[in-house]
Amino acid sequence: MKDVILMAIESSCDETACAIVKNGNEILSNVVSTQIEVHKKYGGVVPEVASRIHVENISMVVCEALEKSGCTMDQIDAVACTQGPGLVGSLHVGVQAAKTIAWMYDKPLIPLHHLIGHIYANSFVEPLKFPALALVVSGGHTELVYMKEHFSFEILGSTQDDAIGEAYDKVARVLGLSYPGGPIVDKLAKQGKPHYKLPVPKTEKPLDFSFSGLKSAVLQCIERERKAGNEIIVEDMCYAFQETALKTLVDKTKKVIEEKHPAQIVLAGGVAANSRLRVLMQQLVDEIEGVEAVLPPLWCCTDNAAMIGAAGYQAYLRNEFGTLDLGAQPSKELCD
Repeated sequence: MKDVILMAIESSCDETACAIVKNGNEILSNVVSTQIEVHKKYGGVVPEVASRIHVENISMVVCEALEKSGCTMDQIDAVACTQGPGLVGSLHVGVQAAKTIAWMYDKPLIPLHHLIGHIYANSFVEPLKFPALALVVSGGHTELVYMKEHFSFEILGSTQDDAIGEAYDKVARVLGLSYPGGPIVDKLAKQGKPHYKLPVPKTEKPLDFSFSGLKSAVLQCIERERKAGNEIIVEDMCYAFQETALKTLVDKTKKVIEEKHPAQIVLAGGVAANSRLRVLMQQLVDEIEGVEAVLPPLWCCTDNAAMIGAAGYQAYLRNEFGTLDLGAQPSKELCD
């Protein structure tokens, strides 16, 4: 079978990224220009600022990815890009770049859902085995996605309010920690001890998630302690929040494993880099016979274009191409 080489572009939030990927699992180049330091001063991503920086960086990133890969555009079989979901201004820059390149060089265009990219990032560890269960955890998403085969997605549970990554950032802000909050809370939680009690979030549907109330519970706990004249032990509060939040993820993942009996569990999204979650998921799988866990490389948990190239390869094999009149879809659904 002929090798398939894709150019992939990702710009859904605050990373401008381009990668050249061969056969869905061999990275020829993967260039990411991050904006974290810019947005840190604001305590979160400012959409208008992000889109302007994407405009400044996109050409440079694409040219660098092509140069590092050693490929020419003649060798590129198609151009894949993130169509959504994400920030509309940010998405627009990447989609327009991909459309322009596809038009200029007469290449097929592959529009993709951002979360599919995160799921297929696990292809860089080993091929997906079906049926598969993906726990998607990021700043904007918390979902349990069941896959009977490639590009077959069934959402079994999703967040009713805040995504878990968003909750991490909000708790970090309440505790006076900097942005992004997830890695900082994870680090401090390792130094914490069982001290504060937080309620386990309840949901109407057994496989859905809710983290807004947990964030509020942290705030209420802090207020109670201060009124009582007690100093807040930040490490212990991080420990309480993280253990409660991750217990919810693991318990609901276990329910699905017992009901659906997947062959493989994969983590996907930025929170997949959380050290405690990775330990808990491996422990869960070790307790259950007949299922394996795949943990994405840490570099592949955050937004990048290589994951779009991995997902794009499967779309290419299925002839799932887009037209040049497509636009960014900030609220794009996984199961369109």
